[in-house]
This record gives sequence, C-alpha cells and structure tokens, in this order.
Amino acid sequence: MTGWKASDIPDQSGRVAVVTGANSGIGYVTARELARHGARVLLACRSETRGIEASDRIRAEVRDADVQFVPLDLGSLDSVRKFASAYDRDHGRLDLLINNAGVMALPYGRTADGFETQFGVNHLGHFALTGLLMPRLLAAPEARVVSVSSGFHALANIDIDDLNSEGRYRRWIAYARSKTANLLFVHELARRLAAVGSGVVAAAAHPGYASTNLQTKGPRMEGRKAVERVVSLGNRVFAQSADAGALPTLYAATAPGVAPDSFTGPRLQGWRGAPAPSWRAPWTLNDTAGERLWAASEELTGVTYDALKV
Repeated sequence: MTGWKASDIPDQSGRVAVVTGANSGIGYVTARELARHGARVLLACRSETRGIEASDRIRAEVRDADVQFVPLDLGSLDSVRKFASAYDRDHGRLDLLINNAGVMALPYGRTADGFETQFGVNHLGHFALTGLLMPRLLAAPEARVVSVSSGFHALANIDIDDLNSEGRYRRWIAYARSKTANLLFVHELARRLAAVGSGVVAAAAHPGYASTNLQTKGPRMEGRKAVERVVSLGNRVFAQSADAGALPTLYAATAPGVAPDSFTGPRLQGWRGAPAPSWRAPWTLNDTAGERLWAASEELTGVTYDALKV
C-alpha cells in the first residue's frame, strides 16, 4: 500500500462500475480513473446538466472512455427505485458500486420521503440503492461495494431512537451520525455477505481533507458568505486535491486483497497522503448497533436484502 497511486489500479477491462455523485470532486476523479483503466462507468448524478458535462469532460481527458450519465437522486426513494429498475433493463453485470455521493453540514431539511437530509441522502439513499442492486453484485465475480465515509464520523455515534434528528438538530453532529451510519452499514453488510458465503467485498474509505465543493455548499445555501470565504481559503491552503482525495476510494475498489469491512484513508494523520488503513471509532464495529440500524433502514426505505437472509 505504501505510495499507492492511481497508476497502480489494475486493469478494469470488462468490469462495470456505478459511481454516485460522479459529476464533481472525488466522485468525478473516481469515475475518470476507473474509465482510464478500462471499466465501463455509469455516472449516477442528480443533475442531468452536470452529469452530462462530467461525462463529456472524462471523454475529453481519457481516450475511448466508456462512460454514461444516468439520473439518480439519492434524496428520493422513487428515483433510487427507478435507477435500479432501469439498470436491470438496460445493463448487464455490475462489478463495482461506489457509494460516493453525499452532503455535509447543511441547514435542517428533509428529503422527498421526509427523512432528515443528511441521514436520508448519505445513508438511506445508498442503503436502498445497494439493496436493489445486490442481485447484480452477487452475480459478478469479485464484486465490491465501497462506501465513502469521513473522519468526522468520530464526532458522534448514531442515535437509533432519533435517526432523523427530530429532537435537536446540530448540522455537524447530524453529518457525523450519517458518516457513522455509512461505516455501520459496511460492517453489517460485510457480516451478512460472509454469512451467505458471498465473495462480494464491502469496504469503506474516506478522502481526508480534500478540496471539493462539499465544504462550501452549506454556507452558500444559507448565504453565509464570510464562512464560505473562510472554507474556500482553507481548501486552497490546507486541503489536498480531489485527485489525491479519491485515492483511498480507488484503492478500496480495485487493489488486490482489500479486506471486507476495511476502512481506508490518507496515510498522514488521516488528512492527506497515500492510502493506508484508517482508524475508526469503536462504535462503528458494534454488531448490535449494525443490526439495529439495518432493521431501521429496511423499515424506513422498504428495501429488504432478501438474498442475504440466512
């Protein structure tokens, strides 16, 4: 793993990948590099304009890139179901599912289905998407599911009795809980895959401090221009590039020997550098918490992982 770079990605020819939130930031870099190494990549994005623009940019950067925009709004379970239905109709195999899209520290809001926005988009949307695409993943040899979490998960455990932050909303705590949910989801998914003898690898990654538009969206939505300027300055001065931030995701998705339920991040204090095993809060490895979150997620989304029942 020492000094692992995008050029170390193994040949992905013949493999098919779905990358959520692939129109910008580390999602864009992830999609571009998978395409550069031969994968067919579907860019699953909410905005048609930005999704098509991203596809065009990848084709301009990578000769013969096989990429396609497909609409997906993780804040709408109807959109998630339509995406999965269209995938079954229009595509064959699925080797890589990169659960990358996310929102961070937004003002309080709700998704189309009434979930708190950060929990709904960051966790529930991806939980539903993965469940609906699971039959495709189980049918592919050496398939992987990679969920992008964050070092900020360490700020807070989930509150199983208030998953939608209806008691008190604190934007950063809600974000941390959604990122803890990502790790608990990977933990429980890996356990269930092992229980049915599947070779699908469920792993997690995080980008450290990478310069993307994720950090500025919340302040921009609220018109907090001073905060937006400070965050933008921090991105320019302290953050690593989106290209570097995508490396842990690409490693988890493609490197040989990635272990189920592993968590990969930047080597230097979890902030920047080449991919390395990352520290994670002990509550993200709690079997009981994983089971309870899974049961709640099935109830809230109506998506059950029937293929993983033992």
